[in-house]
Parts: sequence; structure tokens; C-alpha cells
Amino acid sequence: MATLPSLITRDVEKIAAPTGNIYQSVSVISKRARQISTKMKEELNNKLSEFASTVDNLEEVFENREQIEISRFYERMPKPTSVATDEFLAGRIMFRKPEVEDTTRNNNI
Repeated sequence: MATLPSLITRDVEKIAAPTGNIYQSVSVISKRARQISTKMKEELNNKLSEFASTVDNLEEVFENREQIEISRFYERMPKPTSVATDEFLAGRIMFRKPEVEDTTRNNNI
């Protein structure tokens, strides 16, 4: 069984191209990754809450196979940063650059 590589080399110029600045691109990617991570956590918590038990029986806790399988499924999913980076490079993330203020107007005060 072949495994996927754990590290992917990214071309910095391709990442910087949409914004013109690598730091702005990384900022956009990180904000999207945070959104994806939050959504994944909510989904996982909702699925696991279906199995929540008020019984404090340790044997039940260790034998709940459904919870374990759900957790393993989410562990095997691509990481939010990888998903966000792929979305960014494919042009599927909408972002706006903040407008640069005209400093000549501020000098007249």
C-alpha cells in the first residue's frame, strides 16, 4: 500500500503571485485554514455528541468503536492548511486587498 508524502514542496512564487506578496498570500491561506479547521471541529463534535453517554462506565468508553472510527476518519483527512493552500493555488479563495490610504489628504489637517 503506497502512502502519500507527508511533505509537499510548494513554489513560493506561485503562492505569492495572486497577491503580489508572499506574506499576504500566507495570511489569506491561514485565515482560510482557520475557517476549515473550525468547520471540521464542529462536524466532529456534532458526530461525537451523538455517542455521548452520561454513564461513567470505563468499559463503555473504551469499547465505543463508532467514536473511534469517526475520530480516525478525521485524523486521516487532509490538514486544513493543505486544503487551504490547494484552494488558494487553484484560485478558489476570494480575498480583497485593503485599499491604501492617500497620504496627501492626511497632510492637509
